[in-house]
Amino acid sequence: MSEEEIPIIGDSPSIQTAIQIIRHVAPSDVVVLITGQSGTGKRLVARTIHDMSSRRTKPFVTFSPVPLPEPLAERELFGFKKDVASGVERHVGRIESAKGGTLLVDEIGDLSLTSQAKLLRALQERALEPVGSDGKIPIDIRFIATASKDLENEVRQNRFDRYFFYRISVVHLRMPALRDIRTDIPVLATHFLHQFTKEYGRDIQGFSEDAQKALATYDWPGNIAHLRNTISHAVALSEGKIISADDLNLPF
Repeated sequence: MSEEEIPIIGDSPSIQTAIQIIRHVAPSDVVVLITGQSGTGKRLVARTIHDMSSRRTKPFVTFSPVPLPEPLAERELFGFKKDVASGVERHVGRIESAKGGTLLVDEIGDLSLTSQAKLLRALQERALEPVGSDGKIPIDIRFIATASKDLENEVRQNRFDRYFFYRISVVHLRMPALRDIRTDIPVLATHFLHQFTKEYGRDIQGFSEDAQKALATYDWPGNIAHLRNTISHAVALSEGKIISADDLNLPF
């Protein structure tokens, strides 16, 4: 992926700063923490960093601790050794599956303190210890994490390990809420309009003035993902060639 192909859209200072950070960090293996509200594009940023890195041809593996119970989440992340007594085969965890590539831990604020400590050791030692094993496996991964929670506050509340936070936030990229980058709404809406008219085979030319006003003034609690879904809905159900405010079906 070249710089021109970065799939992050927007001319606002916040988005341009994010794009510059992506360009700077992608070529290295520096650990990146991407924070922001749900729907702000955190996973897209993580994937973009991977696709622009030297690891792009290797696996991009995602792990989310929710909604898994803690023991299952730990096994899924770290894997577990074969248990001859019970007949359970060895399970390769997400960390080991990402060998040579990138591991994204999505919503890392939901990871238990026990798993945080174990993952911290794995990142520091570049080796992991599967559940039930007394040996370690060398790992070669690039690590990226996302969080919707305020991790600094989680640290203050003793719900997130302070040293783990320092380790995963070498570069901390904050994605803005859509209501804070309103100047980007028209270009984003137009991008999604073109995407869905092509996908759905519709001939829709643009937005009416009342639709443009509605898009610009709505608070977008679901951020860019909310805007995307709204445009998808409007394109699918609009009966004309211009999308109206009614087509957007936004609560007022």
